[in-house]
Amino acid sequence: MLNKALIEDVLQAALETGGDFSEVFVEDRYTNHMVLQNSRLEKNLSGRDFGVGIRVFLGLQSVYAYTNDFSREGLLKAARTAAKAIQGKKDGKTSIIPLLKESVTTLHPIKIMPNEADKIRKLSVMRNANEIIRNYDSEIVQAIINLIDEEQNVLIANSEGKFVEDQRVRSRMSMVSVASDGTDMQTGFYGPGAYQGFEFIENLDLNHYAKESARIAKTMLHADPAPSGKFPVIIDNEFGGVIFHEACGHSLEATSVAKNASVFANKLGQKVASDLVTYIDDGTLENEWGSLNIDDEGEKSRKNVLIEDGILKGYMIDKLNGRRMGMESTGSSRRQSYRFAPTSRMTNTYIAPGKSTPEEIIADTEYGIYAKYMGGGSVNPGTGDFNFAVNEAYLVKNGKIEKPIRGATLIGNGAKTILNIDRVGNNLGHGAGMCGSSSGSLPVNVGQPMVRVSEITVGGKEA
Repeated sequence: MLNKALIEDVLQAALETGGDFSEVFVEDRYTNHMVLQNSRLEKNLSGRDFGVGIRVFLGLQSVYAYTNDFSREGLLKAARTAAKAIQGKKDGKTSIIPLLKESVTTLHPIKIMPNEADKIRKLSVMRNANEIIRNYDSEIVQAIINLIDEEQNVLIANSEGKFVEDQRVRSRMSMVSVASDGTDMQTGFYGPGAYQGFEFIENLDLNHYAKESARIAKTMLHADPAPSGKFPVIIDNEFGGVIFHEACGHSLEATSVAKNASVFANKLGQKVASDLVTYIDDGTLENEWGSLNIDDEGEKSRKNVLIEDGILKGYMIDKLNGRRMGMESTGSSRRQSYRFAPTSRMTNTYIAPGKSTPEEIIADTEYGIYAKYMGGGSVNPGTGDFNFAVNEAYLVKNGKIEKPIRGATLIGNGAKTILNIDRVGNNLGHGAGMCGSSSGSLPVNVGQPMVRVSEITVGGKEA
């Protein structure tokens, strides 16, 4: 992507004012985005983005610059611009270690590169999903199908001699169904994705995903208002894990821990969750949406056990925050693109499976809420306080799932909620999503088996 000798010159130029570490991140990305709406192709965009990010450290000080001028003059100018913000000891200037290329083990095999499948072939799958949704029921009035795929080629080099290249390929198709009875309107959503090529799209079980999208919309159209109060809440698997991703996962990233802006800061070895909870971030899961071969600092992706049997075991750590914490990187550094400096972020984060079956968990619940599909929400990483919408929910009475309810919102605190988990199922599943934070928007998986929380505040329309 760039000549090794040129990269060495850029790394050295970034250290001219006394920095003690420099890094170059080169990105060449190809993207494709298609949208089918009202049975018509409304969007068909393809593009390429190329750029270089340059970062300089001096102790705990960090400066970042980026450019899409990849001429020698342009790169050296960007490196020296970043260096100007660093005021170290010029007489003790750091010299870079000669770059030595590292090999990358491909953990996620790709069968069909996105550009090997023409758009007619992709559109055919989208039309099939559209037809399944439209034919599900007469109350389904609209279907919106999004298909996104990308090929991202990266080169990462630093003044410590690291030189590594990688290729990342991701594909995702989201299906939105809209149901209406003439006066009211509800939506259903399903958006599977993977670290795979077109083979993922072509092999999707549309009869499952598209019909689920339509079923959610129709079911919620005829649901009763959700009750308000404090109840046991059963949260189903797959994307149900988003509540713990937001309420706990972000608080376990060194981005907040290193600044003591997390409820989990300085608690290693302490009990922070129910004994039933083991919480893991694992970027090595084969072909999963949030997986990586290497992170955006060139470190190998790995499995990081964050909480084990309720005890806090570790954090997700990047290089800069590792300096602040006196700890090593955990292969958790990520960024949206070359326009962002990297920081610690999640990959595939999930609660490990337990021993209870979903049937046992429901049968053991006298009264509560069953949240089948979670929606979006917000959280304060410093306090762990969260607020989440539920896309599909049901009332549970006497150990049985009763009527559907809508408008439910889960309100609570992440640190308290994971202490109140009293059942963990054996049906682990993962759901694909996008996570936004200081280093941009990133593909991540959230996951869990079915879990029951002994009490959460539920906001609804009925007392």
